[in-house]
Amino acid sequence: MNHFVVLRPLTFALLIAGTVATCNAQWVTYRDPRIPRTRDGKPDLTASAPRTPDHKPDLSGVWQVAPSPWAELQPLVGDMNKLFAPGDDLRDFSKYAIDILADFKPEDEPLRPEAKAALRRPRPATTSCLPQGIPFVYLIPTPSRWIQTPGYIAIAMEGMNGLRQVYLDGRKPPADRDPMWQGYSTGKWEGDTLVIDTVGFNDKTSLDAMGHPHSEDLHETARYHRRDFGHMDVEVTIEDPKIYTRPFHIQYIDNLLPDSDILEYVCEENERDMAHMSK
Repeated sequence: MNHFVVLRPLTFALLIAGTVATCNAQWVTYRDPRIPRTRDGKPDLTASAPRTPDHKPDLSGVWQVAPSPWAELQPLVGDMNKLFAPGDDLRDFSKYAIDILADFKPEDEPLRPEAKAALRRPRPATTSCLPQGIPFVYLIPTPSRWIQTPGYIAIAMEGMNGLRQVYLDGRKPPADRDPMWQGYSTGKWEGDTLVIDTVGFNDKTSLDAMGHPHSEDLHETARYHRRDFGHMDVEVTIEDPKIYTRPFHIQYIDNLLPDSDILEYVCEENERDMAHMSK
C-alpha cells in the first residue's frame, strides 16, 4: 500500500512520507493468550504492565504512536479538505511528525539561522524507497514490533521493513563508526524506564515532514516507560549543536495494538510514483 500525504500549512505544500493503514494485520483472527482481558473478552489495556523473568518491564508488543488532539494538529495542517491521498487521515498523526518544533513559537525555535535557510523537504518514501529518519519514523501512524531479551531489543518497523537494534549489554557505540540511517543504539534501565541513546547517524534524513534537518552529530536520547499494559510514555531529547542552538524535548504516548502484527511493506514492488514525480 504505497501512498503519501500532501499537506498545505499556511502558504506552502508539504509532503509526508508514505504511510500504511494499520487497522488489520495478517493474523486477524488470532487472540494472544498473554493479553489480559475484561469479562467481555476485550483486551484490558489498563491492566498492570508485564515483566520479564529478570523483573524488568517487558516492552515487547506492537506499538503505534497516539495521535495528537485535532486542536493541536489543525494549525499545522490547515483545512482537511485540502488533503488528498485516499486512505490517509491526518487525525491519526502526531503533531511532531508534521513539525518536530510544534511546541515552540516561531521566534523561540532553537534552530540556527543557517539551518533554517537550509530547511529541506523530506524525500517521499514512495519515490526514493530509502529509510526515513529517527524519530520521524516513530511519529507517523505505522506500527513497530518490539522484541525484548535481557541483553538486546529488536524494533521491527512496518514502514520500510526497517530493523533497529538496541544493545543492553553495556557496550559502547563504535569509536570509528560509519554513519548509518538509524545510527547506533545502546540502552540501559533507570528503574522501570528504558533509556536508549543513539548516535552515529548519517545526515540524509529529516526529523519531521517539515524537513527540519540534522547533522551527523545528532544525539537522540529516548526514555520509554510502560505505565500499564496498553500505554507507553515516551520522552525524546534531540541534541545537535551544529543545527540547533540547544537540546529540546518532545513527549508523546505509544499505544499497544493488541492481537495484532506488523504488515510486510515492499516499497519497490509496483512502484509507479517516480515517473509522475519527475514531471
